[in-house]
Amino acid sequence: MGSVKDLVIIKEPKENKSGIGRFIFSDRYSVFDWGEMPDKIEEKGKAICLVSAYFFEKLEELGIKTHYLGLLEDGEVKKLKDLKRPTNIMEIKLLRVLRPEIKNGEYDYSIYKKEKVNFLIPLEVIYRNSLPEGSSVFKRLKEGSLKLSDLGLKEMPQPGMILENPIIDISTKLEKVDRYINFETAKEIANLSEEELKEIKEKTLFINKLITEETKRIGLFNEDGKFEFGFDEERNLILVDALGTLDECRFTYNQIPISKELARIYYRKTEWYQEVEKAKKIDKINWKSLVKIEPPKLPLEFKKLIEDIYLAYCNELTKREWFPVSPLKELLEKVKNYL
Repeated sequence: MGSVKDLVIIKEPKENKSGIGRFIFSDRYSVFDWGEMPDKIEEKGKAICLVSAYFFEKLEELGIKTHYLGLLEDGEVKKLKDLKRPTNIMEIKLLRVLRPEIKNGEYDYSIYKKEKVNFLIPLEVIYRNSLPEGSSVFKRLKEGSLKLSDLGLKEMPQPGMILENPIIDISTKLEKVDRYINFETAKEIANLSEEELKEIKEKTLFINKLITEETKRIGLFNEDGKFEFGFDEERNLILVDALGTLDECRFTYNQIPISKELARIYYRKTEWYQEVEKAKKIDKINWKSLVKIEPPKLPLEFKKLIEDIYLAYCNELTKREWFPVSPLKELLEKVKNYL
C-alpha cells in the first residue's frame, strides 16, 4: 500500500458502501517523501498500531467517528484491553481512494465533483502548537509561499516558539510530492462545503487537544502532527489512517525531539538529502528519478535508540508494558549525545 504499512482488503469498498480492510503496520519508515528507507525500525509496526488503537478508542468514547474496528489477534478482532500480546494488524472500515489524474503536468481533481460519498478526502490536515526547529513553516516563510499574516503573526517567528493558539495547515495527500495549499484551494479540490471545512478544522483542534493532554501526562510536548479524514456512505466525516504516533506527530521532551524527526535530523546532514531537495525544485512530480544516490543507513546505535523510543512511548502512553525497554526519559537523555 505505502512505504510504512500494507493493506489487506477483506471486502472491497463500493461506490456507496464502505468495505473492510486490515492495516499491517510494518517496521519500515519514510522521510522526505522518499518511500522505504534502507533500515527497518524493529517492532515499530506493533508500537504504532497499539498507539493508534489507543487514540481511536478514546475518540470513539468521546463521540468522534473513525474508521477503526479493532485489532486482530488469533483470528479475532479485539479491543486494546483484550489483547494478550502486541499486534501490528488493525481492522478498519475501508473507503475508496480516488486518485486525481495528471493532465498537462498538473493534477486534475474533477472526480471529486462527481463522487459524493465513501472516499478518502485527498488532504492531509496539519496542526501546529509550536514552530520547532525543522518545521516546514520556516522554509516556506523564507521562500515567500507563506506569509506571517497566514499564521496570525506580526514578527518573524524563532525556532522553538510556542504558539498562543494552534494553527491548522493543509497539504495535498495523493500527489507524488505533498504541497501546502490554502483553505480555499482545499475546498475546491476536495469539493468541500464551508460547513465541512469548518467541521474538519474543529475536529482537528479537538483531537489535537486530546493528544496534547495524553502525551503531557508522560512528560512530552505535542509540537505538531497530522490527520486524515474521509466521508462514509452518508457523507459523515470520519477520521482515518493512524494518529498520535511517532510517525504522525512531532513531540519533544525538554526540547529534545522524540519522533521520526530524529531520523530527519540525521539525514538533513547527508549528501543524499541535498540531492533530494535539488531534485524537488527541478521536477515536482518525477523528482525521485533525478536523485542518483541512495540514502545511507542509520548508525546502528542510533537506530537501536530510535527503536527503543518507539516502544517506550507505546508502553507509557497506553499504561501497559508491551515491550521490555528502558523508561522513555532515560532513552531521551541518551539522545542528547547524537544531536
